[in-house]
Amino acid sequence: MKNKKPLFITLLAVDLVLTLGLAVFNIIMLANTVGKTAAEILGSEGFIGYLQNNPTVYLVAFVIPLFVLLAANIIGLVIYVRKSTKKEPIQVNDLTDEQREALKAELLKDLENDNK
Repeated sequence: MKNKKPLFITLLAVDLVLTLGLAVFNIIMLANTVGKTAAEILGSEGFIGYLQNNPTVYLVAFVIPLFVLLAANIIGLVIYVRKSTKKEPIQVNDLTDEQREALKAELLKDLENDNK
């Protein structure tokens, strides 16, 4: 795959839209359900009323996908952080003069201990 950047941007945009949409819909559903009696919920009409009367459909269509997206986002974040924080090996040119002298002294000490 030659250009991965547009693909990742598109996937992130779709993920953002889906996550926000599902979260907002769940909040609307909670706001319409809380404080109602069972008779009021049974008498509800429209899409929200259908979902209130069929909680299994609501669970499978809106709640589980939201949790799957959130789990995937957390896993993706952990993988991204691990990849971006990999330590590169330190090279001698990156050391200061004091660190180089300390390294030389330590190497000489190790060589003397090996010769004994």
